[in-house]
Amino acid sequence: MATRYRTISGDTWDLISYRVYGDCKYTDTLINNNTAYADVVVFGAGTILNVPDIELETPSALPPWKR
Repeated sequence: MATRYRTISGDTWDLISYRVYGDCKYTDTLINNNTAYADVVVFGAGTILNVPDIELETPSALPPWKR
């Protein structure tokens, strides 16, 4: 189930990706699900963004107790 994220002043796409998913590599996923704001570089406070559910990758190089 997708969730929503309310921006705070100064948020950027990569920062939101890091906050929500723990990694900046999902920035494109956020932008593709919020095309109305694709041209925004730095957000003001209060913009509501759709945050799709994704399956986070678990690096296989980690030992089993850290996966």
